[in-house]
Amino acid sequence: MDGQFTDLMTEIGTKARAAAAELACASSERKAAALIAAADAVWRRRQEIFDANTLDLDAADQRGITPAMRDRLRLDDSRLRGIVDALRQIAEQKDPVGRILAEWDRPNGLHIQRVATPLGVVGVIYESRPNVTADAGALCLKSGNVVILRGGSESFETSEAIHSCMLDGLKSANLPPAAIQFVPTRDREMVTAMLQATQWIDVIVPRGGKGLVGLVQREARVPVFAHLEGICHVYADRDADLEKARRVVLNAKTRRTGICGAAECLLIDWQFYTKHGGVLIEDLLKAGVEVRTEGELLKIPGTKRAAPDDFGREFLDMIIAAKLVDGVDEAIAHIRRYGSQHTEAILTENDATAQRFFDRLDSAILMRNASTQFADGGEFGMGAEIGIATGKMHARGPVGAEQLCSFKYLVTGDGTIRS
Repeated sequence: MDGQFTDLMTEIGTKARAAAAELACASSERKAAALIAAADAVWRRRQEIFDANTLDLDAADQRGITPAMRDRLRLDDSRLRGIVDALRQIAEQKDPVGRILAEWDRPNGLHIQRVATPLGVVGVIYESRPNVTADAGALCLKSGNVVILRGGSESFETSEAIHSCMLDGLKSANLPPAAIQFVPTRDREMVTAMLQATQWIDVIVPRGGKGLVGLVQREARVPVFAHLEGICHVYADRDADLEKARRVVLNAKTRRTGICGAAECLLIDWQFYTKHGGVLIEDLLKAGVEVRTEGELLKIPGTKRAAPDDFGREFLDMIIAAKLVDGVDEAIAHIRRYGSQHTEAILTENDATAQRFFDRLDSAILMRNASTQFADGGEFGMGAEIGIATGKMHARGPVGAEQLCSFKYLVTGDGTIRS
């Protein structure tokens, strides 16, 4: 690795460690004030952000970016308002730092508390979503963590503009500017530098496609919160309500196809299909979705034959795989084989069937009669998320401020000695 990037990482990391020591003790009021001020700055400086976003979009169009990637990159008034609202919601949440997670007394006279503490320094490596700059910055600040943001080249100008607003918030609350740092280079060597920065970074969070997340998981020497893919399934059970199922399936696939919570595979119980026909498939086709399937479902006009790798594939586009299954157990078996342990939904009015689905699958998020598009920290009441973790260590599902905390033990005695 080029020495200049090692030097840059050392400079950023040194500032981060110093800021982390101060931020861990910052009051709830100062952190909230910084976030409110940042929200105000984002809205006040929105034209600067839109101008920067236009530069990114123009550059992306010249490179032939996919429609789904362009959608993730694009900002408008509504999406910018969403960023502002998320910052305010996070500011209003209860401070997770210092929470007493458990406490007990021992016969030896000791009183023991387990108390939430910041992780320290969080590195976030992301691609085309500029909102991550604000979401990650806010969640880390709320949880007393310093964050080092390495935005993708696709969103570099927009992310830099939003980061400037986050700095406005820090300065107004007299918090260290190094609490939220943005890596000032597009060079991919800085990704490598961050992945090896065990001295400076406590955890890495990748936000992006399979290529980026796979690279991080393979090469990181720092612990990682990550999901590799969002291969989300929707299963329409024999006891599903037809109108609920039609609404949910269409929303799960088409609301936004480029997010990790978009449905990528529809499983339909044979008895549901016998009773209602191909209505769920027909709805998708009418909405412009390409449906890749096999067997009986190929009789529905407009469907296409699925390739073997279409099941277990994250399309992030107006494409979905579909298959008939014989009951909930066959649906569960399919999801276990092809899923990525991100989000799965069952559509059913049968409580026992829903419970079996919940009990026998181990994805980070399981839903009943609800769209997989709700797999989002903001929709979970976290204000935003720094990512969806599908691993089983420390954090699972949407990673909000509370999940960005570790803990320590506080032990109190009264001259107590061990015999």
